[in-house]
Amino acid sequence: MFNLAGKTTTAWRSLQRLAAGMATVAEPIGATKVPMSLLEPKAYINYQRIEDNLVIIRDRLKRPLTLSEKILYGHLDDPANQDIVRGTSYLKLRPDRVACQDATAQMAILQFMSAGMDTAAVPTTVHCDHLIEAQIGGAKDLERAKNINKEVYDFLATATAKYGLGFWKPGSGIIHQIILENYAFPGGLMIGTDSHTPNAGGLGMIACGVGGADAVDVMAGLPWELKCPKVIGVNLTGKLNGWTAPKDVILKVAGILTVKGGTGAIVEYTGPGVESLSCTGMATICNMGAEIGATTSLFPFNHRMTDYLKATKRDSIAEYAKRFQHNLKADEGADYDQVIDINLSELEPHINGPFTPDLATPLSKFKEAVEQNNWPTELKVGLIGSCTNSSYEDMSRAASIAREAHEHGLSTKSKFTITPGSEQVRATIARDGQIAALEEVGGLVLANACGPCIGQWDRRDVKKGESNSIITSYNRNFTGRNDANPATHAFVASPDLVTAMVFAGDLRFNPVTDTLIGADGKPFKFSDPSGNELPPRGYDPGENTFQAPPADRASVQVAVDPKSDRLQLLKPFQPWDGKTPTDLPILIKAQGKCTTDHISAGGPWLKYRGHLENISQNCLIGAINAENGEANKVKNQITGEYAGVPATAAYYRDRGIKWVVVGDHNYGEGSSREHAALEPRFLGGLAIITRSFARIHETNLKKQGMLALTFVNPDDYDKVRPTDKVDVLGLESFAPGKNFTLVLKHDDGSKEEIALAHSFNEGQIEWFKAGSALNLMAKNAQKQ
Repeated sequence: MFNLAGKTTTAWRSLQRLAAGMATVAEPIGATKVPMSLLEPKAYINYQRIEDNLVIIRDRLKRPLTLSEKILYGHLDDPANQDIVRGTSYLKLRPDRVACQDATAQMAILQFMSAGMDTAAVPTTVHCDHLIEAQIGGAKDLERAKNINKEVYDFLATATAKYGLGFWKPGSGIIHQIILENYAFPGGLMIGTDSHTPNAGGLGMIACGVGGADAVDVMAGLPWELKCPKVIGVNLTGKLNGWTAPKDVILKVAGILTVKGGTGAIVEYTGPGVESLSCTGMATICNMGAEIGATTSLFPFNHRMTDYLKATKRDSIAEYAKRFQHNLKADEGADYDQVIDINLSELEPHINGPFTPDLATPLSKFKEAVEQNNWPTELKVGLIGSCTNSSYEDMSRAASIAREAHEHGLSTKSKFTITPGSEQVRATIARDGQIAALEEVGGLVLANACGPCIGQWDRRDVKKGESNSIITSYNRNFTGRNDANPATHAFVASPDLVTAMVFAGDLRFNPVTDTLIGADGKPFKFSDPSGNELPPRGYDPGENTFQAPPADRASVQVAVDPKSDRLQLLKPFQPWDGKTPTDLPILIKAQGKCTTDHISAGGPWLKYRGHLENISQNCLIGAINAENGEANKVKNQITGEYAGVPATAAYYRDRGIKWVVVGDHNYGEGSSREHAALEPRFLGGLAIITRSFARIHETNLKKQGMLALTFVNPDDYDKVRPTDKVDVLGLESFAPGKNFTLVLKHDDGSKEEIALAHSFNEGQIEWFKAGSALNLMAKNAQKQ
């Protein structure tokens, strides 16, 4: 065995190069300094760390590595001693950067302020994209949002200036598009406080959605902890053609893996079919990988990434990545835990939904599905854009369809909205005529923001409760997600299909086979969509909306009004009292799908994301109570009266009574919002007990000092009665891998004992004992 301990750095690097099948070169990769971003000229890409780490890892594992393993293990804090077992070990990693959107940034920064740091340890950016409500149109909606959210924007602007963070003002665009245009790079590792952070996988970066507490750890200079992911390989062959778009790849994969099939895994796309996908198309696929529960998704470095980097004026990164490309693709013979084969030449366009993103139907069978399921056939609204599908290519293809319809004298029959992904995309498609083509047929261009995708949509064409259908190029379509109407049937498809269908106004229309009647009375069929992958004349940057940290940060005062109903400084949670919890009421036994939208609703509640007390009034109001089949109506086990979930939780808390929640499969799927963990903790909860958890939510609960527990036998969920009181036995000997016992005390006097499992490691157990990870961080900081 090669003894690394006694070798020089030069020997390490030589071994690494030989292992990669390359000739030894005189100059190490780290001798070249290339900035991660044009906006951060002093923060350099650290390929040398990856190269050095992989020398150690290859010697230890002695097997070929997948791409995600190369990047992850290349960012290990201690590669020589890190335990590495897929699906079991907890990796301690050093991300290159952090990104936060405005809704989650508020709480992340408030936590960072509580930690007592004066500057972020890694490059970090904040992006104002979530708080802009779609109502009238882009410019007016943006001005309205600036007025309504002024104190939040002022807080974010001053806090980012104070702590050395980059700030993207409202109107800049959606966080993931801004990251792709300015910050993502092949081989990088980034965490972001939004579940669709994996969008950057389109540029070969491992980018993971996390809660704000994870972001605070990295901003404070601590390693980021991630359970070592399994690896799912998706082998692409053939070539996209006709109406099939990159979006259809992930719609197909979602149908195969379902909303929880990717949990605990990274999805790697491989094979010759990758070459037929644009960089932004790959980003679309990675973005929506969040809907299958994947830790992240990514593609190997290729020439389409090079083209995009050069188009966004990052030629130096493209050339640097070429030098490092042996570590930006999987090794020959790398082992995957699961492999999915997709022939792009045979892939049909798909439409997924309603009410879940994994109900995948090929376009050729969709009309039949609509009629069999009695889905509303009239298409009320079509919406394109969002962080998933708002690239220049997407807009070009949609505009080609609109122009053809216009040539035949048609305007849209359904309402039609367009959301540019960034100011740069907006300015470029305005210059190149795509916006004019879309508006000419009846399209309405919204602000460069998330808008209806996250429920920021002041929709007025249907009444709440009225059954109707919409189709979007977005990523998520849970009940009430877009417009807060539980009767809206939301379907997800490519921008191409959405655009074509708004001219028919009918959900059953198939542009591949069906015709429309032009103004001249003659039938016509749409041509295949076409468009440029990148703007031939280059990107127009549009308005400069970036605020860099000032040179003098000491004099900056962070703006927080003590009387504000939108911002509230945090108080530490109480540590564990050391007692065995007994006679705890069940706040709610949630039945069926319980996403973070159910636990902490978005839409109008987004305004309170920086005020924990106020936003806690939406805690679990969307969860369905197994006792009565109703939302936000639970029995107070002390008074016997029924009330809303937040009010009942607060009643228990104010009387010193801890409580638990019981949940079903994949509890907490969806958004990364840590408010879904903060709120139950603030309201006095002790434990969330489920059949299974979504990854990010489970971590968020642990970070906030809550017990995230699962039934050893998932069928034991059925033994729990909503009126039970429970004991949780085993906390006094809390240890990794050691089960707890849940004692169910039924109201008829009988008892049952069932086993509960957990995934806490030793460090996470200390979070619980301290009251939260932030408490432990502050405690350790005081010792230093």
